[in-house]
Amino acid sequence: MQGTPTEVFRPYGSRDLEVLLSRSSLSASYRLQARAVAEVLPFRANSYVVDELIDWSAVPDDPMFRLTFPQPEMLPADDRERVAGLLAASAPRSRMQDVVRAVRARLNPHPSGQRERNVPVVDGRAVPGTQHKYRETVLFFPRRGQTCHAYCTYCFRWAQFVGDADLRFAGEVEPVVRYLASRPEVSDVLLTGGDPLVMSARMLAGYVEPLLADHLAHVSTLRIGTKALSYWPYRFVSDPDAGELLDLFRRIVAAGRRLVVMAHYSHPRELGTGVAVEAVRRVLETGASVRVQAPLIRGVNDEAALWQELWSSAVRLDMVPYYMFVERDTGPQDHFAVPLGRAWEIYRDAYAGVSGLARTVRGPVMSADEGKVCVDGVLGAGEDRVFVLRYLQAREPGWVGRPFLARFDPAATWWSQLQPVVGAAGAGEFDPFAVTGGAGP
Repeated sequence: MQGTPTEVFRPYGSRDLEVLLSRSSLSASYRLQARAVAEVLPFRANSYVVDELIDWSAVPDDPMFRLTFPQPEMLPADDRERVAGLLAASAPRSRMQDVVRAVRARLNPHPSGQRERNVPVVDGRAVPGTQHKYRETVLFFPRRGQTCHAYCTYCFRWAQFVGDADLRFAGEVEPVVRYLASRPEVSDVLLTGGDPLVMSARMLAGYVEPLLADHLAHVSTLRIGTKALSYWPYRFVSDPDAGELLDLFRRIVAAGRRLVVMAHYSHPRELGTGVAVEAVRRVLETGASVRVQAPLIRGVNDEAALWQELWSSAVRLDMVPYYMFVERDTGPQDHFAVPLGRAWEIYRDAYAGVSGLARTVRGPVMSADEGKVCVDGVLGAGEDRVFVLRYLQAREPGWVGRPFLARFDPAATWWSQLQPVVGAAGAGEFDPFAVTGGAGP
């Protein structure tokens, strides 16, 4: 890492990729294949990520490089070689777009029923920029916040960022306010994306303040999903409107709402700079709380010691460890996924190595079609081994917290690859596998 602090935000996109990769000794073939991946899956970085988080002497094995820069193996070999061939031949842009569109369609851009089952419909019309999967929580995708300071290579919302309007969730606040007014069961609204904190403080206020109206008093908690604390902590420290942003946080708390920053930290290095620590301190001073979550990613954080360090560091800074997720079945999952049995071992070993204050964390958790499925452990021996599972959250509230079993499969990386243990869930009243998009027969 260069270690030279920079408070000037400089974005980097796919056009900068060749120059950025030339910082290392990567081969011309590697660089071409990485550029091919960036044609299909989004790439964005910035001066802080590039200059302060990545150890360029360790590329391509550096975890922060893997987390933010396209890796050749993120695409199937045939697709990658086809796109790379078009790049090498300087093929017409229209030809490249046709091929790229076909590749993206095979990458499951909207997993777990997001488009088919999560979008609420009122009077026959979808509520734009909104998802409502769980009774208590509504997700809101502010139109102006559908990008990020940098993109994670594993991101399950990659379809938001590729410039295809048909794949994008985005909306304005007025329809959301009307929808929430008719849903008194909703207590939480999560502003997500993208990253709402790419917006200016004034623009963000335009989306947030209508949610503080008296007639929405049942919405007691506002959550903001963000990577800004890790990818651009200057957002809270020295950006021109950093003070205005923190004042907005204070106004939310003063209005009697609970403000929770859902911070995505994928590696302990993201808490390793002075400005990252200062950013957390300033957010907490507003009265907001910060919860820490991320998926388990092969080649980035698939070691128990890294999670132990991350959760312990979070607690020292008064943040709350929240979720270890399983990489979703979309985009480059085949490259980044960790088998569920191994994921549980990593979680177990990390959990055993932290204090009780860090044991607020749940995992490993799959955000599947019907809900958040937690792998609680593996029981038995040999061919009699089973996964012990339970829903932490579900479309059907009565399913929450009820344990059930699936046959152990050492290669399984996702819910759809599991097979139920027949009769183990009860006498038919609770059948977590008999769902649309659920596990195999």
